[in-house]
Amino acid sequence: MSPISNIFTHRVRGVRVINLWGAGVLLVLVLALYLVKTFGGAERSDIASTEAQIAEEQRSIALLKAEVAFLERPERIQRLAEQGLNAQPIPGRHDATVGELPRIARAGDEPKPAAGAAQ
Repeated sequence: MSPISNIFTHRVRGVRVINLWGAGVLLVLVLALYLVKTFGGAERSDIASTEAQIAEEQRSIALLKAEVAFLERPERIQRLAEQGLNAQPIPGRHDATVGELPRIARAGDEPKPAAGAAQ
């Protein structure tokens, strides 16, 4: 009898060795499947939690963008500037052309007397 055929015919306590090996492999496969499903379920739960956090952050970002848009309204900024800083719009006589910039720069280089200094 060859060693391979001996595996199929050899018996231990009335059970063939090949049946014992098959049962052992089946048990290992069942255990592995259980572990994979268990860890897969935990990963799925983590993914769902992360997706919920992403959705919440996106809602927060949208809310903050709306708040920024509200706070940046020109009429609101102008009203606050007038109330808090007593600022007024700059009159048109302060506008300068590109050709006037060198003259303005030279005029700004001249030292100005300090306020309250003796002359």
